Amino acid sequence: MILSDSRILEEIEKGTIVIEPYDRSNLGSNSYDVHLGKYLAVYNDTMLDARKHNQISHFEISEEGYVLQPGTLYLGVTEEYTETHAHVPFLEGKSSTGRLGIDIHATAGKGDVGFCNAWTLEISCVQPVRVYAGMPIGQLIYFPAEGEVINKYNSKASAKYNGRTNKPVESMMWKNKF
Repeated sequence: MILSDSRILEEIEKGTIVIEPYDRSNLGSNSYDVHLGKYLAVYNDTMLDARKHNQISHFEISEEGYVLQPGTLYLGVTEEYTETHAHVPFLEGKSSTGRLGIDIHATAGKGDVGFCNAWTLEISCVQPVRVYAGMPIGQLIYFPAEGEVINKYNSKASAKYNGRTNKPVESMMWKNKF
């Protein structure tokens, strides 16, 4: 069951969902629109290694926008910082974004109860497309968690993406044991 707009508003009032900055006009019937932050990043190396810390370079999107190129993975970030203390958040692309040929996540659309941060986006495109900081990029939907959540993300010792940031964060796969 997905939370409706009235339930999202109730949870914001209770503090179990936090969205900063919050703008009521971004609340849909069962989702909240999020926007592309002003920073993008790309990996420094063309060949990545899952066991190594792959470094990225950040850059700011200018007023004129930035043209994404096919074949490149861009890490983006939402303008919105969010906290989700009692629900499972999912980030999906907006249909208008998809119709431009932009994917905003490769596999990481589901958040965890206790996730407190801006969302890092894994952006790719099928043809060159100009994007702008502040443009609507995705939407958050919320599912109730059934039962008590014992191991919230923001209190897990093994959580790799807890630090609050307004810039995209690279993969921390290398911190896993394998």
